[in-house]
Amino acid sequence: QVQLVESGGGLVQPGGSLRLSCAASGSIVTINAMGWYRQAPGKQRELVATITSGGSTIYADSVKGRFTISRDNAKNTVYLQMNSLKPEDTAVYYCNTQGRTWSGAGFSSWGQGTQVTVSS
Repeated sequence: QVQLVESGGGLVQPGGSLRLSCAASGSIVTINAMGWYRQAPGKQRELVATITSGGSTIYADSVKGRFTISRDNAKNTVYLQMNSLKPEDTAVYYCNTQGRTWSGAGFSSWGQGTQVTVSS
């Protein structure tokens, strides 16, 4: 079983910054992709950014140039640095991790979500 623990959300003014963290633990052998998604009220969950084990990244057009995803493979942790935040970035942010456990089974696990609110 794989558990994800997220931290770093909160209330910030427009133009401000936040850094989200998501640490994975459990019977993990390898982690492939790690990513962040978000869901605003009344909207579907959408991709924010992903990063592979080799460091290749993909960003949603709406966050390019403002958000940076990174990971620490030794700590099984993924980060999302969010700068120049806008009110439309307000959402619950979820991390997702995909990999393989010691039993040989593949997994795709979600964090519990962390609220990010951008408001003056």
